[in-house]
Amino acid sequence: MNMNDLIGKKRDGGKLSQEEIEYFVKGYTDGSIPDYQMSALLMAIYFQKMDKEETFHLTRAMKQSGDVIDLSAIKGIKVDKHSTGGVGDKTTLVVAPLAAACGVPIAKMSGRGLGFTGGTVDKMEAIPGFQTSIEADKFIRQVNSIGLSVIGQTAHIAPADKKIYALRDVTATVDNMSLISSSIMSKKLASGSDAIVLDVKCGDGAFMESFEDACTLGKMMVEIGNADHKRTIAVITDMNQPLGRAVGNSLEVMEAIDTLKGEGPQDITELSLTLAGIMIYAGGRAESKEQGYEMAEKVLKNGEALKKLAEFIEGQGGNPEIVNDYALFPQHTCIKDVICHNSGYVNQIAAKAIGLASQHSGAGRATKEDSIDLSAGVYLHKKVGDTVEKGEILATVYGTDAEKVERSAEEAEKAFSVSAVKPEQDELIKMIII
Repeated sequence: MNMNDLIGKKRDGGKLSQEEIEYFVKGYTDGSIPDYQMSALLMAIYFQKMDKEETFHLTRAMKQSGDVIDLSAIKGIKVDKHSTGGVGDKTTLVVAPLAAACGVPIAKMSGRGLGFTGGTVDKMEAIPGFQTSIEADKFIRQVNSIGLSVIGQTAHIAPADKKIYALRDVTATVDNMSLISSSIMSKKLASGSDAIVLDVKCGDGAFMESFEDACTLGKMMVEIGNADHKRTIAVITDMNQPLGRAVGNSLEVMEAIDTLKGEGPQDITELSLTLAGIMIYAGGRAESKEQGYEMAEKVLKNGEALKKLAEFIEGQGGNPEIVNDYALFPQHTCIKDVICHNSGYVNQIAAKAIGLASQHSGAGRATKEDSIDLSAGVYLHKKVGDTVEKGEILATVYGTDAEKVERSAEEAEKAFSVSAVKPEQDELIKMIII
């Protein structure tokens, strides 16, 4: 078996066998296959595509390229939640305590943000003292004791995906359904949970802009997960405007806490309850996703989910008083309001533009090596469909660098569109794929 034959076979529309896929994944990961040959194969896959069987074998090979986490020491059905990335998406910080408060063990590994989408690990590091890297035995003990732990992903999870993705990123081969789904699912399957709930975003601020593409991706990932004996459910959700009102690290944690107090924005509350309900169902604690929703709603209203968040924060070295005292968060020193110039209705808030404005305020990073300003970000005072008067504040930008905040506010202003006619609202939860 040699790489030249595999490139030619896929270039001509042939189907790669399990052994051939395992060969190139292993060879590229250990360095015996050079970049130029892997680039050629990726381009052949990009144009000729992969069928379901090839995609499953690719996912399995990348999953097995590194550590596969054993969570068998944790009692119960472990459920993981993954979002394909969005602007203002802080649902993990709400959903995980909701599900854990209903008896579902959550042992989750999350990533950092890059570009205009935020990362859960960055958000959690806005909590003073919070540790996103803890020993495996402590991780398992915490899940067994309080039902919840979230840590950063290790470099040993699906290393083949990390290396292949870096090459895809510089060879214009990112946008391929099989390559996208195998990249996401190889990491999820290696993380050890028994069931997976996927929040697949679609719209302006999502990787999958069209509903049809999001559905295709969601169905493919559900099939991959189920084929690997993991109960997998996908939820297709809207990302044509930011989720909630806060975009940035400290800002989003505060909004997540507000949501667990029953004081959060309607969209983040509704999506969090829906996702938590499905996780409770997937974890065997409810007989239906509807019953799971009701259980999540109950622990939201009675304060048990907020208490669970405080226990989770304290368990990982953070200050649990943060849930009552927002002054403990990193503090901004610069503020700039975005003012509306004409009256009407907010017709559009371009999610990607707000995400980029938040990134440029200091809240995000362009490369993995960049440092971030945990106090920075954008807060939306108006959402799509709201009335607005000339001179009202549409958004506020926060940070510690006056020049960045000023530039970010200019970008955020361009994201808003105001019209005389009230727009129709996009449906937040578009489809559930079971």
